[in-house]
Amino acid sequence: MRILIVEDEVEILNFLKKSLENECYVVDAAKDGEKGSYLARTNHYDLIILDNIMPKKTGLEVCEDIRKEGKNTPILILSVKSEVTTKVDLFNAGADDYLTKPFSVDELIARIKALLRRPKQLQSEIFQVNDLTLDAGKHEVVRGGEEINLTRKEFVLLKYMMKNQGTVLSRSMIMEHVWDMTVDPFSNTIESHIMSLRKKIDSAGKKKLIKTVAGRGYKIEDAREE
Repeated sequence: MRILIVEDEVEILNFLKKSLENECYVVDAAKDGEKGSYLARTNHYDLIILDNIMPKKTGLEVCEDIRKEGKNTPILILSVKSEVTTKVDLFNAGADDYLTKPFSVDELIARIKALLRRPKQLQSEIFQVNDLTLDAGKHEVVRGGEEINLTRKEFVLLKYMMKNQGTVLSRSMIMEHVWDMTVDPFSNTIESHIMSLRKKIDSAGKKKLIKTVAGRGYKIEDAREE
């Protein structure tokens, strides 16, 4: 799941980014409404979090920009204002939810999960390839009855691959869906994480599920299909 946060207060932005990454979301960030509007209109996000009062463009203006593009991405507004008229204006501009500052992280996470459930039910995301199972809800990976401990990023990468099993995923596709925009696209980050996953998933004596497709990328598929 990829989330965009648009917030001009750096401390709040960094805190929100870290909190969501701890929940295994991929997070992009912008510090003003103009950049936030551009990112929201030119990238795919599962959820967008907007501060209401920002330089260059307000949260309301960014909402309008997004909806004019025909995007129906859920939008959560953060604001110090609690007036009903402000909320009504933002809802009319296309916002889906509104959270008044200050707020608890627990409430924010709960609202995010509720918004992400609206377009499709994600409560029981369980993926299986051969004897490998990933339970997104429990944040659990098991192969052959043995639980495998993964880092947050390894888990997100494996989930993306299993969700698209049998499909070759290029470096750019993996970078877009698993890493945020601050990562150098020319680094060996993807290769090192794939190598680490192989050591944990395709350990000695087990059928190899993670494949490299020369010149194209990586895929995971049922070894029985070979």
